[in-house]
Amino acid sequence: MAETQIDVEFLFRLTAEVGSFDHALIANGPSGTRLIAPVVGGSFEGPDIRGRIVAPAGDWVYARQNRVIKLDVRLQLVTDDGEHILMEYQGIGRPQEDGTTQIRSAPLFETGSETYAWLNDLQAVGIGQSAGDAVSYDIYRVL
Repeated sequence: MAETQIDVEFLFRLTAEVGSFDHALIANGPSGTRLIAPVVGGSFEGPDIRGRIVAPAGDWVYARQNRVIKLDVRLQLVTDDGEHILMEYQGIGRPQEDGTTQIRSAPLFETGSETYAWLNDLQAVGIGQSAGDAVSYDIYRVL
C-alpha cells in the first residue's frame, strides 16, 4: 500500500470549555455509555477568522469499553463581526497515560454568511487534546 500525503492549510485554533456530564449519562447502551455535555464557552482564532463559541453547543460522546471515545459535537460559532457558523464534527479520542485525551476529528461547517461562505464547501481535520474541562484543537482545511 502506497503512503499518502495529505496537504492541509491552518484555519484556526479552537479552545472549548465543557460543562458537567453528571446530569446526562446513559449507561451501557448498545454503543457504549453515552455522555452528553454542554459546551459552555470558548474561542477560536486564525488568520482569516476569529470569535467565540456560544450556546447552544454540546458534545454527545460514546465512551467505549476500551476507554476510547467517539465524538459527536455541534458548536455554534459567532465571529467577531457577528456572523453565525455551525461547526459539527465526529472523531475519536484516545486516553493518554498523562491523563489527557488525544483527539482527531473531521469538522464540517454551515453558514449563511457571504463573508464566510467559503467554509461551507470544505472538509477540515482537527488535531487536538482535552485536559480537564478544556478541549483545544488546531483546525486545518484539507486541500
